[in-house]
Amino acid sequence: METSQRQTYLDWLRIISILGVLFFHSAMPYVAEDSWHIKNHETSNLLMESNHFLHLFRMPLLFFISGTVSFYMMQRRSTLSFIGLRFRRLFIPLLVGMFIIVPPQIYMERLANGYKGSFLEWYPSVFNFVPYPKGSLSWHHLWFIAYLFLYDLIFAPMFGWMISPKSDGFKGKLASLANGKWVYLLMLPGVIWYALLSRKLPETNDLVHDGCYFVYWLLFLLAGFICILQPKLMDSLDRNRRFALSIGFVSLVIWEYMRWNKVEPGYINWPFHDNLFTYAFIALQPVIAWGWVLALIGYGKHYLNKKHAILNYLNQAVYPFYILHQTVIILVVYYIIQTQNESILSKYIYTVGITFFVSVLIYHLFVRPYAITRFLFGMKPNDKPKPVIEVEKEDLKPVVALSA
Repeated sequence: METSQRQTYLDWLRIISILGVLFFHSAMPYVAEDSWHIKNHETSNLLMESNHFLHLFRMPLLFFISGTVSFYMMQRRSTLSFIGLRFRRLFIPLLVGMFIIVPPQIYMERLANGYKGSFLEWYPSVFNFVPYPKGSLSWHHLWFIAYLFLYDLIFAPMFGWMISPKSDGFKGKLASLANGKWVYLLMLPGVIWYALLSRKLPETNDLVHDGCYFVYWLLFLLAGFICILQPKLMDSLDRNRRFALSIGFVSLVIWEYMRWNKVEPGYINWPFHDNLFTYAFIALQPVIAWGWVLALIGYGKHYLNKKHAILNYLNQAVYPFYILHQTVIILVVYYIIQTQNESILSKYIYTVGITFFVSVLIYHLFVRPYAITRFLFGMKPNDKPKPVIEVEKEDLKPVVALSA
């Protein structure tokens, strides 16, 4: 059973998710079809396929875990206190990102497209407040932080009610979903929403024109909050983890087979004329996402709920790492793609390795040790040593010492 104490497996899954984002973004300069900020002259269809697969569930998993994080942050806090905490942990790093971390990405893209000026000459254009791509103001990969902040801001009152004794009846009704495989009904709203609207409203990550995905990501966050709110639902995901993986795997095989054989809406090989089949095909993508997310939660709960000495360090590092990593990728890739006679695979491996190395060192040397950088990157303050009273045996006089 879950308790109000944070569960270790969720931290491990969060770390694994961010590593997945590293591999995903490191591949973007080398994948075919998808546009990105900087592209290699030669691209790979195979890397594109692996990125397609990762894209189906990497952000849904992060939003699901973020829902559980919101639950734990609501413990022993009022709604206003929770909002204040999320302002400090999310909104402040978002501003720092938009005015310090992201601008080098846009500048390197401008260089790749022929701009000749220095960074200092270009940087004032950020304060024209013209949105990217026409202008120089963007949150780029930090859209995740912006969306998460808005979700927590909007739903803070509901979260406060859900964790209070006032919602005991609601929590009791949720427990009925833990019987059998009823917990997978949580998939239905997201699957239906995505199938109906994703073609009309494709993903933009700009908030304003992202009506389908703004709600789609939200449903994963709410599912994470609900599942950790009612511990029996997490237990059900643990028991039924093989079932969830089967859903995700079978749906993936069907989807990939149809894609690779161009049996898709809009292609000549698509044999159906009824829109119902088109919606059914589109629905495969959210079914894959939910299947893999719920399977990973179930397997994580079963196998990863173990503490390790390095977990605390990694858990603190993963958020600043996420903020930093894409800027490092673009800075590195700008020079990597200029190399000659190097394979795409070697460039990709080098991109992953250098990005990991540089991002970790920036965190360890310049973010982690200092109070101001910890604040700007949304980290908790350094733990202050607590005074411990020691009593001398001889004179019984109290002596104040610092605990280790």
